[in-house]
Amino acid sequence: IAGTVSLPESLLFVSTLDGNLHAVNKKSGSIKWTLKEGKKIGVIPAFLPDPNDGSLYSLGGKNNEGLTKLPFTIPELVQASPCRSSDGVLYMGKKQDLWYVVDILTGEKQQTLTSSFAEMLCPSSSLLYLGRTEYTITMYDTKSRELRWNATYSDYASTLPDDDTKYKMAHFVSNGDGLVVTVDSESGDIQWVQNYNSPVVAMYIWQREGLRKVTHTNVAVETLRYLTFMSGEVGRITHCLTKLVPSRATLYVGKYSTSLYASPSLVHDGVTVVVTWLQTVTTWRGPTLGLNVQTTAAPTTPPAPPTTPICPCLSWAVRPMRMKMEVKETVYFWSVSVSVCTVTEQFFLCKIIYCSYAFVLSDEDSNVVRVGNITFHPKEVLGHGAEGTIVYKGQFDNRPVAVKRILPECFSFADREVQLLRESDEHPNVIRYFCTERDRQFQYIAIELCAASLQEYVEKRDFNRHGLEPVMLLQQTMSGLAHLHSLNIVHRDLKPHNILVSMPNAHGRVRAMISDFGLCKKLAVGRHSFSRRSGVPGTEGWIAPEVLSEDCKDNPTCAVDIFSAGCVFYYVVSQGSHPFGKSLQRQANILLGTYNLDHLQTDKHSDIVARDLIEQMMSMEPHCRPSAESLLKHPFFWSLEKELQFFQDVSDRIEKEPLDGPIVRQLERGGRAVVKGDWREHITVPLQTDLRKFRSYKGGSVRDLLRAMRNKKHHYRELPAEVQETLGSIPDDFVLYFTSRFPHLLMHTYLAMRTCAQERPFLPYYSTAQHLARTQAQYVTAITAE
Repeated sequence: IAGTVSLPESLLFVSTLDGNLHAVNKKSGSIKWTLKEGKKIGVIPAFLPDPNDGSLYSLGGKNNEGLTKLPFTIPELVQASPCRSSDGVLYMGKKQDLWYVVDILTGEKQQTLTSSFAEMLCPSSSLLYLGRTEYTITMYDTKSRELRWNATYSDYASTLPDDDTKYKMAHFVSNGDGLVVTVDSESGDIQWVQNYNSPVVAMYIWQREGLRKVTHTNVAVETLRYLTFMSGEVGRITHCLTKLVPSRATLYVGKYSTSLYASPSLVHDGVTVVVTWLQTVTTWRGPTLGLNVQTTAAPTTPPAPPTTPICPCLSWAVRPMRMKMEVKETVYFWSVSVSVCTVTEQFFLCKIIYCSYAFVLSDEDSNVVRVGNITFHPKEVLGHGAEGTIVYKGQFDNRPVAVKRILPECFSFADREVQLLRESDEHPNVIRYFCTERDRQFQYIAIELCAASLQEYVEKRDFNRHGLEPVMLLQQTMSGLAHLHSLNIVHRDLKPHNILVSMPNAHGRVRAMISDFGLCKKLAVGRHSFSRRSGVPGTEGWIAPEVLSEDCKDNPTCAVDIFSAGCVFYYVVSQGSHPFGKSLQRQANILLGTYNLDHLQTDKHSDIVARDLIEQMMSMEPHCRPSAESLLKHPFFWSLEKELQFFQDVSDRIEKEPLDGPIVRQLERGGRAVVKGDWREHITVPLQTDLRKFRSYKGGSVRDLLRAMRNKKHHYRELPAEVQETLGSIPDDFVLYFTSRFPHLLMHTYLAMRTCAQERPFLPYYSTAQHLARTQAQYVTAITAE
């Protein structure tokens, strides 16, 4: 193959708005072949999609706000559907994955694989497998009984390369056509210029047997063309292209087929060109366009381009300034790009809602800062992070948010954090991301505003928990972590400060959420570990031993999060203590494996269950720690009703088993310690009397104790009043009656019955991927020693 055409690793794949996927030469940008697959986005009359990532912008809104970015993307809407809005609109989503089998020599499609269909495969010695996902969202108005709109968005990949620093090319893309300028990211030299005749919406490289998305930068049409073609000095071209990266983004609105689309776009530093129609005269900062529209109504035709071309050198650009911003009139602008050097024949009508850089809202409120759609008060500081990060209380689109202000040297980390947030925040227990903005000094990330951190939840005695009890909080935390791990995201900095409690919702409920993705690592497909080359991630005192241990030969895995979570679990159930001691000795004790769980009593049912879970999570051997998914099935998270049902299911299962069979033998091994010699001597007299009426029970048998529990539960309504009174109500009082007297009963039975985990009745209790740090034999040894 190498002699005929480049291998996949030497190709760059360019996806365009018209639905084409071009395989191009990395060194020249020339097209090798094209796969034609239809449009990238569907028709949406009421909304403007961003074909780059499926974001949505709404037009108008209830208060005619103009163009507003919605806090969700098309894939996120599909994920949330079916759902219904408060105004009676039904959302229906569809996600379809498929594979194209392509001949690498010609680009000819050999086969299409979907969940329900596969075309006949033609034999070929050089096949390329390209995975593609299509998202379709449909909205139906139940009041008008009509379909209001639908939208389609597709993508070939959603992950960045394993190590983005190894990719040495920077791609600048025109937002109005297919022009691509590729620059060497180290030298700044232009490598090649190509036009693919349709706006570029994604670029990929081939890595580890699949497509991986690489970053491209959208640039205003005229800005990119001038810097590429009209400047005679190569050094100036590369210098200006490089300067585009930290500049402010503005919104470009374009037309494709019969639909409009919107895309953030970079312009040269400081440029702002806005055509406005006011009540008496058109104002224009920069060269005159020759417009005089004497009306506040929107013009019916676009303004004529000026007869004298506007100087494209950008020297007249408006500079950022402190100003009083009051928009009392209805202000309109024409443009395919909000901030460009010319006015083109395509146009879009919209109310101006913000400027493209930070400014002061008013003289009276001079301490409020606005950056794009984010506002915050510098004096309302919520907290401080690493590397000079400050978190403020602010607003995004009139909703309260937390605003992280990040220094320039951390911009690359911030971009990675935003990427991971966007990928994972559809889960209710992962902090929600809204938007990111940037000015000349800082980058700002707007995320969900929360009531408190886990540290305040635990240590602030008068904190209003709104009914969120510790076990439920930890279950939600583990659910969020399981979601991250399912996406191959390792958090690497779990600690009480990074687990937040949400603001109360309309029903007064709160939830736990994992936050701070600054140290997260996205593992490539097929990889289960990450390198230590980038330094030691995490916070001292919460870092897993294998991250710091020089004796550990294997690279760390997502098990580092399980270890940190185990420390967090103990911190919560002990109401503020750390299993590895005080702060100065913690990390040393972690490396030694020296912990103390004295706050968990050895004769209390709930503490015994918690200890079993936490000790597994904090195992010194990473492979012995359970996965986040399997931990969610641990008895620690069970309700009393589920505990009682488990006891009943076990009793039913072993009822007909022979006494010398393997299951009963396993259950009875060490059983005398569980039932305290003779369980009949530890129950109340009314229950003793009632049990003797019907059959004889062996006091030293775990099976007979479970049988007694099952029988009394089945015949509860027929029991004498004094027996019902001593047992209490079903299920809570009933199960506590027995577990308070026999605190090891649940864990002993749970470990003994693990051999039945794959049987249908026991699927709700065990994970198919369960890894337990201790065996049932070890558990028996431990409780016998007590």
